[in-house]
Amino acid sequence: MITEQQVIEALRGVKYPGYSRDIVSFGFVRRVSVSGTAVAVELECATANAAAAEQIRSECERAIASLPEVTAVHVELARPPTDAHQPQFSTDPWAHQRRVPGVARIIAVASGKGGVGKTTVAVNLACALAKLGDRVGLLDSDIYGPTVPTMMGVRKLPQLNAEQRIVPLTNHGVKLMSIGFILDEDQPVIWRGPLVVRALQQFLYEVEWGELDWLIVDLPPGTGDVQLSLCQAVPLDGGVIVTTPQPASLAVVRKGIAMFQKLNVPVLGIVENMSYYQTPAGERVEIFGHGGGRAEAQRQQIPFLGEVPIYTEIRIGSDHGVPVVVSEPESAPAQPFFTIAKALRAQLNALK
Repeated sequence: MITEQQVIEALRGVKYPGYSRDIVSFGFVRRVSVSGTAVAVELECATANAAAAEQIRSECERAIASLPEVTAVHVELARPPTDAHQPQFSTDPWAHQRRVPGVARIIAVASGKGGVGKTTVAVNLACALAKLGDRVGLLDSDIYGPTVPTMMGVRKLPQLNAEQRIVPLTNHGVKLMSIGFILDEDQPVIWRGPLVVRALQQFLYEVEWGELDWLIVDLPPGTGDVQLSLCQAVPLDGGVIVTTPQPASLAVVRKGIAMFQKLNVPVLGIVENMSYYQTPAGERVEIFGHGGGRAEAQRQQIPFLGEVPIYTEIRIGSDHGVPVVVSEPESAPAQPFFTIAKALRAQLNALK
C-alpha cells in the first residue's frame, strides 16, 4: 500500500527550476493524501513564474506516477495566504531576504573543500579588521565542526538580555557566535538539514549583534544547506574564497565561485593560504606548489586578495586562542592578514 512518506520521498527528486535544492526542503509541500491507489498533493509554491510553476507541477505528477500501484495523481498549486503579517507572493525562494539590523556588511568566507585553513583566515581577518578600528562580528556557521571557539580562545555559555536575545561573546575586540559555545566540547551535532538552517537563522536574527561595520561568516566547506540558506536569508555583500596552491584544491574552488555566482553573491576575491614555507636559513620551500590562487583569480577575472605563507606562529596562535594578528600584529606572519583586510576594504569601497 502507498504511504504518504513514499510520496514525500518521491517529491524530493523534484528540484526547484534552476537550483539544486528540492521542493520538499524548500517547504513547498503543504499536504499529501493517499486514498487507495490515488494520490493528491497540495503545493504552496512561492513563484510568480507560470512556466516554472507548471514545470514543478508536471515533474511532481511524473515522480508520483512512477511509484508502484499509483493509478491516479492530482497536484494542486496553491498561493500562500497574504495578509498584514504574511510576506506577499514572491517570485523565487530568495525574495524574503532581509538585512541583519545594525550590520553594515556581511561577508562569507568559503572554501570548496576542508583543510585549506578557511577558519584560520576568517579569524585573523576579523581580528585584523578590528585592529584597523572597525566594529566586527564573527559568526561560525559550521554547525557540525565549529572551531572558532578554539581559535578565538572562548568557551562560555552566551547569556540572554532582557529582550530574550542572545548576547554574543566578545574576545580580541570581535563579537562572536558559534554552536560551540552552546554545546559541550565533545558533544557531536547529529542534526538534519532543517535544524541546521534554523540554528543559522537564530544566529543571524536572534543575536544582539549591535552596530557592526562587518559580520564575517565562516562557512563550512562545500556548497550545501548552510551556504544556500545563508544566501536565502540575507543579502550578502560578498564572498571570499580560500584555497591552497595545489590543483586538487583549485579544482574545488571553481565550484565555490560558481555557487556564489549562481546565487548572485559578488565574489570579492581569492586568498591563497599555505603559499610557501621559509626555513630558518631563508630557503623558500613551496610545499603545495605556488601561485595557483593568483592564476585562478586571473583566469576567473576576480581580485586576488593576497597570499598567506606557512608560519608556525599562525598555527600556535590558532591552537592557543590568540590569533597572530592579536599576539604579534607587527610580525611577518600577521602582515598578510592586514594586507587582505585592507584589500577587502578597498574592494567593498570600489563596489559601492
